[in-house]
Amino acid sequence: MSHLAFVLLSYGVSALVLSGVVAWLLIDQRAQRTELQRLEAQGIRRRSQKAQQP
Repeated sequence: MSHLAFVLLSYGVSALVLSGVVAWLLIDQRAQRTELQRLEAQGIRRRSQKAQQP
């Protein structure tokens, strides 16, 4: 394998892994927001909201 092919393959694999991580984070963020909205709809509030209200 030539040096150029090795470098290009390495960059390609790195880009693929980073894309996967970003996609996973975006999917997880959406799931967490959905879960938070579901809990707030049930009347469960965040602890930080209690601390802010005197």
